[in-house]
Amino acid sequence: MEYVTAAPHPRTEAARPARAGRRSLALALLCGALGAAVALLATRQEWAQGTVSVAGGAFPLTAKGSDVTGVPAALAIVGLAALVAVFAVRRAGRTAVAGLLALCGSGTVAAALTGACDGSALDEQAARAAGDTSATVDALTHTAWPYVAAAGGVLILLAGLLALRYGRLWPSMSGRYERSGAPRPRRTAAADPDRPEEIWKALDRGEDPTGA
Repeated sequence: MEYVTAAPHPRTEAARPARAGRRSLALALLCGALGAAVALLATRQEWAQGTVSVAGGAFPLTAKGSDVTGVPAALAIVGLAALVAVFAVRRAGRTAVAGLLALCGSGTVAAALTGACDGSALDEQAARAAGDTSATVDALTHTAWPYVAAAGGVLILLAGLLALRYGRLWPSMSGRYERSGAPRPRRTAAADPDRPEEIWKALDRGEDPTGA
């Protein structure tokens, strides 16, 4: 009796890394772009509310995320730039940029969660409204937007982790450059000695107008 063993086809084995690279690339792009957009949107919303006593009455105060902290928005922009830069570098450079992307995500989460219970921005508004530097906000409450910003940071962090794990399988921008990274030299014809304007243009480009 003969036994037949099913061995994986070489082409199937070779195609698995390619499929994993495409899927991880699409997921990283989606998570990074969506996370940055969510974080930026959340920082423009109202994060905290409160009141301050002015002339015997309660004066309402509100603070947006950008008033509380500018870190989540800044890190979201840096993370978005790092996501694009991943495709412009290779090897160790790609790993470094992917690590920066992950750090931007974790920093966004930490800053957003810290701002979720921060009332210093409203205290400053209360001091200005009351004309008293010792005045503080009363009835301080926070909205859910800081946690939305933190969720955006989680998505950026996930994009960075995907870049660290699968970035070596992703394509890179290399259309105009050789493998050494230097731009491809342009071939130019020698300037016509009977046309002075071509000679001057060649000299401006730093070329030998004689073509030697």
